[in-house]
Amino acid sequence: PTTCRCRTRAAAVGTGRRPPPSVRALAASALPGKNEYDLLVIGGGSGGLACAKEAAQFGRKVAVLDYVEPSPQGTAWGLGGTCVNVGCIPKKLMHQAALLGSSLKDAQHYGWSISQPVHHTCVQNYVKSLNWGHRVQLQEKKVKYFNIKGSFSDPHTVRGLTKAGKETVITADNIVIATGGRPKYPVHVAGALEYGITSDDLFWLKESPGKTLIVGASYVSLECAGFLTGIGLDTTVMMRSIPLRGFDQQMASLVTEHMESYGTKFLKRCFPTKVEKLKSNRLQVTWKNADLGTEETDSFNTVMWAVGRAPDTKTLNLEAAGVKTNSETGKIIVDASEATSVPHIYAIGDITEGRPELTPTAIAAGKLLAQRLFSQSSELMDYDNVPTTVFTPLEYGCVGLSEEAAVHGKEHWSGLVTRLQKMVCLREREQRILGLHFIGPNAGEVIQGFALGIKCGATYPQMMKTVGIHPTCAEEVTKLHITKRSGLDATVTGC
Repeated sequence: PTTCRCRTRAAAVGTGRRPPPSVRALAASALPGKNEYDLLVIGGGSGGLACAKEAAQFGRKVAVLDYVEPSPQGTAWGLGGTCVNVGCIPKKLMHQAALLGSSLKDAQHYGWSISQPVHHTCVQNYVKSLNWGHRVQLQEKKVKYFNIKGSFSDPHTVRGLTKAGKETVITADNIVIATGGRPKYPVHVAGALEYGITSDDLFWLKESPGKTLIVGASYVSLECAGFLTGIGLDTTVMMRSIPLRGFDQQMASLVTEHMESYGTKFLKRCFPTKVEKLKSNRLQVTWKNADLGTEETDSFNTVMWAVGRAPDTKTLNLEAAGVKTNSETGKIIVDASEATSVPHIYAIGDITEGRPELTPTAIAAGKLLAQRLFSQSSELMDYDNVPTTVFTPLEYGCVGLSEEAAVHGKEHWSGLVTRLQKMVCLREREQRILGLHFIGPNAGEVIQGFALGIKCGATYPQMMKTVGIHPTCAEEVTKLHITKRSGLDATVTGC
């Protein structure tokens, strides 16, 4: 075991001053094999790193423990978590690449002639630069980084092995779990694990995925299908039920309709039963069509599973620390202050029960937690009206309630619509806006601005008094006047 445990904080409590170096050295040598920190963060993703760096600003001794278990296909990556390595960042780069490809085609209609060949660059190189940037930031803020897979041995102690097989034991007054999630495999489908990939692998492939089948109807599925289609690949999405579950379904249908016109193929109400590898190295997928009651097959170069994510807790040995999880989802149960069932152990981000699985919420929650722990703050994370965007070829941004959520909540609401926008608001009193949905170019940028107003309690009359910027797609939000109940045609035909 490493020999660098230091009990100087405990020794200093009684005297009110720090022991001299000789005493500290004696304490370290007398208690080999452990480190002691004010805060240990398990998980080097967006939320965990934000929490660690914020705590370090208050002069606390902080450590981050991070380890990436290779995917079943052997893919691993550096510091930064899902968002940086296999999520938001490479996804947005590929999305932008696909949009630029479409723009090159559109440019001809505006009189531009693009004759020079297109040279593609490497997404991985940019991601690796971000990995290095995170390492540098931790070093600058004096946050200790451990690249080890750790597990609890008691509520204050985490043990782990380095790649060289050397044991490290870390103790901390406070521990934050921020290990996020990993993609699920449909293990009941024969050949799924052996031959399929997930979003953990897609961005690190050494060759083009070629003709691709993506199974699932989540935002991960549709975003990946969108940019694969956009860069010219034959792409099919297999959906068992509805697209974008949890989002407004009228808007979700518009997203998939546009994707179909864009070139993405959809196998609706279908589910796979087996994947086999042919002599040609192509993958033959067999599936059932629930509507027709038939069994069908086709072959692909790549099969990608996008059927949900599971919390990454298996190796943490949470039972040893007494941390309780939801038996159905496996996620950690937390209260409003992000505290688990053990008072000094906290959890943030995708691993927590009932929280949005979004990078910005994990970052904000991590920073606020560090401030409450070490800066006498009492501010809690507010998870209401968090905006988000699905980066499909025609982007879909939203904030607040969907139509389905408003109906389920028995709100007295009114839906005002155009072809690609929808506002959900209270029908009575001040007509407060409950939700806003926007499909169009740069939807994330549009919704980010409107999110502030909705967070502040904006009402429909106030929105109608807002002067739109012309000509823009976003200005249509300030002109919404046709209610869904009326049944009138909401197509915008002029200024």
